[in-house]
Amino acid sequence: MSTVRGARERARIEVTAAIKDEARKRLAAEGAAKLSLRAVARELGMASSAVYRYFPSRDELLTALIVDAYDSVGEAAEAAHRAAAAGTAGHLARWIAVTRAVRDWALARPHEYALIYGSPVPGYTAPQATVGPASRVGLVLIAVVADAHRTDGLALPPLADDLRAEAVRMVTEFAPGLPPEAAPPLIAAWAKLFGLISFEIFGQFHRVVEAREAFFREAVTEMARTVGLPAGEKG
Repeated sequence: MSTVRGARERARIEVTAAIKDEARKRLAAEGAAKLSLRAVARELGMASSAVYRYFPSRDELLTALIVDAYDSVGEAAEAAHRAAAAGTAGHLARWIAVTRAVRDWALARPHEYALIYGSPVPGYTAPQATVGPASRVGLVLIAVVADAHRTDGLALPPLADDLRAEAVRMVTEFAPGLPPEAAPPLIAAWAKLFGLISFEIFGQFHRVVEAREAFFREAVTEMARTVGLPAGEKG
């Protein structure tokens, strides 16, 4: 790569980062529905036409922010799993470490959390590019359960007959190697995790749950039991 080309590439990376940083500020101030490329350009002292060279539309900028947010929370979950797995933590402790990392990320970045788990943005349809990043947290939870299945086995209830075909499809697509009985409680736990966090982020726990960290830990511990993690472990 020539020196000139390298300098141009670095400049493009820096400007792209500046645009996304300003867009995140606009999200915090006004919400995703009001995100405007013109407003971002104005705050950065750029011509609107210059911003359009980096992001041709508001939707492309939104997609970039959404992918970044999913990757960021995914990285937090994966880092927590690696750290727990590198020590002597049991499967329950790993599960709790991962779920706590996701909650901590959300509390530190509520506006980014709202972008990916809040109300849909009017007129915006997420493209296929968001699917992989959106899967990262779920795949970490699956990895914890899969490792427990390989080493200690899972304590799972029988599967209802009318759900078996769907459960087989789920493990085939999302969690190969796990028994079908593991799929429904895993999907439910994934949904419950973000339900808990959303209630906290969006204020539904106000004057209902005050000891929120302890409540969260108890709730995700119970989720771990439903996905079959060994009942004798301590978190």
